[in-house]
Amino acid sequence: MPIEICTIGGYSSTSGNSTAIKVGEEVVVLDMGLHMENYTRYTEDEDVSALQYDELLKVKAVPDYRFISDWKSKVIGIVPSHGHLDHAGAVPFCASQFPKAPIVCTPYTTEVLKSILADDRIHLPNKIVSVNLNSSYKLSKNIKVEFIYVTHSIPHASLVVLHTPQGKIVYANDYKFDKSPTLGQPPNFERLKQLGKEGVAVMIVECLYAHEHKKTPSESVAKEMLKDVMLGVHTEGKGMIVTTFSSHLARLKSIIELGRKLHREVIFLGRSLAKYVEAGEKIQLINFQGDITLEKHRDKVEKALRRVMKTGKEKYLLVVTGHQGEPKALLSRLARRELPWEFDKGDVVIFSCSIIPVELNRLNREKLEHELTAQGVRIFRDIHVSGHASREDHRDLIEFLQPGHIIPGHAASEKQSFIASLAEEMGFKSKKQIHLMEDGKRLVL
Repeated sequence: MPIEICTIGGYSSTSGNSTAIKVGEEVVVLDMGLHMENYTRYTEDEDVSALQYDELLKVKAVPDYRFISDWKSKVIGIVPSHGHLDHAGAVPFCASQFPKAPIVCTPYTTEVLKSILADDRIHLPNKIVSVNLNSSYKLSKNIKVEFIYVTHSIPHASLVVLHTPQGKIVYANDYKFDKSPTLGQPPNFERLKQLGKEGVAVMIVECLYAHEHKKTPSESVAKEMLKDVMLGVHTEGKGMIVTTFSSHLARLKSIIELGRKLHREVIFLGRSLAKYVEAGEKIQLINFQGDITLEKHRDKVEKALRRVMKTGKEKYLLVVTGHQGEPKALLSRLARRELPWEFDKGDVVIFSCSIIPVELNRLNREKLEHELTAQGVRIFRDIHVSGHASREDHRDLIEFLQPGHIIPGHAASEKQSFIASLAEEMGFKSKKQIHLMEDGKRLVL
């Protein structure tokens, strides 16, 4: 009985991640992610709640499950590895293609999905099952899914392990090895080493930064970078705004701590920030209440901004959405003077993020930064460390797991080749053990 793998999405580009694993007459779908650039373009002026799968498929915003139309009745589980939208964001639109399959994920991912479904008024027929990290869930008599704790730029990211009669399949998409995280524990290295001793048949691994010959720095480094800017630059009498990934609760925690050291009142503004913060508070992962004011509705956002302008910008630290320059996000609207806010010369805007490398984001950020600098704003870019593994992290993972086969993912062939070269360097055989895939292809092992 072979293992069959269909690389549905995320193998010809970095988005729309989804992989189907078939063992015998049972199929598990790992990740169900949006193609973020296509989704953003298409939904800019759309009511998301009215969107249908077929409509989003036409614009290539969701994974194409026609690739596994012959497997459709065999799907026994949908397993998002974590809560980022390029891995779980298509669940509201796609899960109903497999209505009997439960959605099985970690607690924070569960809360994020529930929040998205509630906000967008979407009902799914699928049951959502929350499973603690470093725990397992039995999908069937023959297949068990295990969630191993790893660090990433969102809480409760996991390496997913499928235990099957044909061996263990490890899905490492996304992760980094942070031994000094600012929120949560270090990765479960002991379990990873143990898995290698037990035997791993297949490893599917992200390769976004496999070309970077280094180990990805710890989130504690990002905190120090923020400290250097927020506490080390003269900002007395000036407004200060920070923007970052709304899902990056560890980064938000550091921003709050530094804001308090500046004796500034910390105000979070934006629906996306509220969604992820409230999800973390529901499961007691964080407790920002008392440390921040959080506003998500337009009227309350405008009221908060009027208060800041009236009482003095120098008394506040604003944390806002819009780090990629999204036109409808708060930072772009502030820059366009669409809200009760005015920038003054010398005000500070800190981008605690990198630009996600797609053309739409580059153009949006370029436009936003031009609007800010035209108003005399001081911009600090790339105050950030990645949540993705670099080459030496991948080396460690391969050493831990010693898989029989390696499939690079979360990128097209150019970046997949960097994992391939690393694996060859470590003694794996090209083509026999290393498999470069594209969207919609199948592999039988």
